[in-house]
Amino acid sequence: MTEAEDRKPRSDEARYDPEITSEFAIPAGLDVSRTVGEQETTSEFTVPKGLYTEPPSAEPGGSAFSLPSTYSAQDALIAFTPPTGVPLVSLVKDAPWQDRMRTMLRMPVAERPAPEHVQREEEGGPAVPRVLDLTLRIGELLLAGGEGAEDVEAAMFAVCRSYGLDRCEPNVTFTLLSISHQPSLVEDPVTASRTVRRRGTDYTRLAAVFRLVDDLTDPETHVSLEEAYRRLAEIRRNRHPYPGWALTLAGGLLAGAASVLVGGDLIVFVAAAVGAMLGDRLAWLCAGRGLPEFYQFTVAAMPPAAIGVAFALAHVDVKAAAVVTGGLFALLPGRALVAGVQDGLTGFYITAAARLLEVLYFFVGIVAGVLVVLYFGVKVGGKLNPDAALIINERPLIQIAASMLLSLTFAVLLQQERSTVLWVTLNGGVAWTVYGAMHYVADISPVASTAVAAGLVGLFGQLLSRYRFASALPYTTAAIGPLLPGSATYFGLLSMAQNEVDKGLVSLANAASLAMAIAIGVNLGSEIFRLFLRVGSAGKRRAAKRTRGF
Repeated sequence: MTEAEDRKPRSDEARYDPEITSEFAIPAGLDVSRTVGEQETTSEFTVPKGLYTEPPSAEPGGSAFSLPSTYSAQDALIAFTPPTGVPLVSLVKDAPWQDRMRTMLRMPVAERPAPEHVQREEEGGPAVPRVLDLTLRIGELLLAGGEGAEDVEAAMFAVCRSYGLDRCEPNVTFTLLSISHQPSLVEDPVTASRTVRRRGTDYTRLAAVFRLVDDLTDPETHVSLEEAYRRLAEIRRNRHPYPGWALTLAGGLLAGAASVLVGGDLIVFVAAAVGAMLGDRLAWLCAGRGLPEFYQFTVAAMPPAAIGVAFALAHVDVKAAAVVTGGLFALLPGRALVAGVQDGLTGFYITAAARLLEVLYFFVGIVAGVLVVLYFGVKVGGKLNPDAALIINERPLIQIAASMLLSLTFAVLLQQERSTVLWVTLNGGVAWTVYGAMHYVADISPVASTAVAAGLVGLFGQLLSRYRFASALPYTTAAIGPLLPGSATYFGLLSMAQNEVDKGLVSLANAASLAMAIAIGVNLGSEIFRLFLRVGSAGKRRAAKRTRGF
């Protein structure tokens, strides 16, 4: 065949004749599978044989997230996602639900493990709006009771997850709670929110809410939505465990015990107790009239300061400063301070700023009430000595007993369960013992001594809460009462009332340092416990439930 004839068009039979060859023909002996209708031509963008790639994207032109054609799964770097997918994150099942939920909240939604247990559902799945409403109501009680924002989010996430809503994002601020659930990436999210209007200190109610959340997360306890709503309604209806007269008496005993800690005797104890009880009744009267809490704190701070000034004017040989200091101990917002610093350390800066601003307003109210009384006392000739702060008698046994009494009465004011009062009393005694040993015996600075003592309070509080499957607040808040900077606050205010502003600011700065040391120490002790210790195994609790027939 000539070259000219070779250029002529050929028929279909001649085109596929095996006897005719060309430079594109398949050599004889090479086994290549032929697909009907498949083109033989290739291009530079064709994936070479033997290279594994992901299925093509649904988009015609590919996606920015598609793997490049030169990618090799065998030679992939460690930083790339492995070809078998992201390994499943397994959580420690024996850890308390707070730790498990806190760990999952810090994960992206796509990497959270699927729920292992789903509570009883109606046909068609759980009622999403009702589950979100129950979650918000539980979070409202926890936030109003003083719980930290991170623990509130963990509880809300645990409730949603127990009913099968794992793609949830709770969000907590100082007065607003919201939660959003998105069933899938192609479905519209369902969002609900709730505002915290009232705040009340009742740790008995807080413990009951924790027990409800613990039962919801327990794989052996099936709690329906109706049962959860019924228990939540009972928690809301429960009355406080202590009557009003008991709270007033506890406030007086707290002030008296605090006055003994700073060197007071029996007369000072009685005077501080009477002043604190008068201030408490005046505060209740203002609350009944609808006055804001700022004015309630201002009025409550006046009677103890007035009694101290009266002793100074009468030239009675007692420590008038101890009377005023004892009255301040019953008013200092230690609970809000610890919660505010904890929220800041855990990354909830908006909530932390709001809590600390609330503490600042309360403190300014106390300052205003005490300064008014001290100013008029100094003007009429009262001899109040700011240098008396340097003279505190060391009476170890009496001071330890006073610190335990202070923690006990503080627990009553916080409406704690009677079963927790003994433990928090012992925790407060240990805190003051450590502080006294470091500050008075070892001559260590009061800020460092306070921080270490508060750290032990947080450590023991977490230990007790894990064994009892409850919140740590009832075991820590009252125990830090003996460490509150009441004397530093009083002497700073006294110096300012006597026109010694520089000395007063130094003393108030010392009081602020002690308050921050308390808050940071409590939080650090709790975090150290979570980091190194694992107690409160859920296995013991399940065994106990099985022995009761569950």
